[in-house]
Amino acid sequence: MPLTDTALRNAKPGHKPRKIFDSLGLFVIVNPNGSRWWRIKYRFGGKEKLLSLGVYPDVGLKEARQRRDACRHTLASGLNPSDTRKTEHAVEVEVTADSLETVAREWYGKQRPRWTQGHRQTVLRRLELYVFPILGTHSMADISAPELLAMLRLLEAREVYETAHRVLNLCQQVCRYAIATGRITADPSAALRGALTPVTTRHFSAVTDPKDIAPLLRMLDGYQGTPVVVSALRLAPLVFVRPGELRKAKWADIDLDTAEWRYLVTKTQTPHIVPLATQAVAVLRTLHPLTSNGIFVFPGSRNNGRPMSDNAITAAMRTIGIPADTMSGHGFRAMAYTVLEEELGFPQHLIDHQLAHVVKNSLGRAYNRTTHLPERQRMMQEWADYLDTLRNETSHRLLAQGALRDTVTKHDVLPSS
Repeated sequence: MPLTDTALRNAKPGHKPRKIFDSLGLFVIVNPNGSRWWRIKYRFGGKEKLLSLGVYPDVGLKEARQRRDACRHTLASGLNPSDTRKTEHAVEVEVTADSLETVAREWYGKQRPRWTQGHRQTVLRRLELYVFPILGTHSMADISAPELLAMLRLLEAREVYETAHRVLNLCQQVCRYAIATGRITADPSAALRGALTPVTTRHFSAVTDPKDIAPLLRMLDGYQGTPVVVSALRLAPLVFVRPGELRKAKWADIDLDTAEWRYLVTKTQTPHIVPLATQAVAVLRTLHPLTSNGIFVFPGSRNNGRPMSDNAITAAMRTIGIPADTMSGHGFRAMAYTVLEEELGFPQHLIDHQLAHVVKNSLGRAYNRTTHLPERQRMMQEWADYLDTLRNETSHRLLAQGALRDTVTKHDVLPSS
């Protein structure tokens, strides 16, 4: 079946490169980083050959077919299409040497030795996830400020504003390196000053950064309130559902034995499944004897026939010192999206499924709620384990620092000999 533009746009990257065939030897390779390369397969001199026809979407479906037909015409004339591309190939090599991805990787190689292992991985992953699939093949000299902004708007559309600013900062550093190495004479990223949605920062300026998530989790764990609100605070980061969905959770929708929470998403009117990690099940089993005689998992303090107040979680976070412009009940969703993608390496479409976003297949139809359920179960468990790792590593570090301070204090009070 011939390819369509819709199928090309919706083609999702996997863990390995995969081929999507059109016709007459033309196909596109979808790489794990999201890039899509046109190829044509043909035979010449009794041997199978492959020829690159460009990168989608720079080369659209119509143009790719025209290039395929030109190759077939050359082949019909008794010539090898790849031989007629020698001059074109030389031009492609020159462009590739000055492409954004080439320059960015060169810059990364220069900076890498002075960074920690964690920062190296974060920088490279952000480039590979957000920059290279969109602008990686573009020549640095051809990239404009509007093109950079359009790329960053994709992140803002997902409400990960902090990440958008961090990606812009990476682009600015790459552009400065490109100027220093003679690839460009002007910095297109400089024109984006003030163009992104501002991010107000305080104590936890970036709750998508592991070093900021760890103290946030400690503060949540330290909340001293009613068992209902304590449990809601501990469950919120583990399931990252919408705040209204969490507070209206019903025991009838939760199966602790199969570790699943099934309910109807009111925003989209679609059924949804939340696989529950062992940590989430433990929180719910602790709460079960206290509230399972009613409808709601988190009943109101005055009337157990109604869910807890929509202000309960927010008020609890303010009580423990988390300001309103730093973290909200909805913020756990952005935190999970960014970290699952950047730190744990899960594909966007899998995270979108779990966030109950409307995800459509190549035919434009919404996937059902059971799509990729085993992968989502693994993702939710890895996410919960990752949060535990952050929490435990930080606790051990604080204990070690405390022991060191005690040792120093003892030495300070000892008389010198």
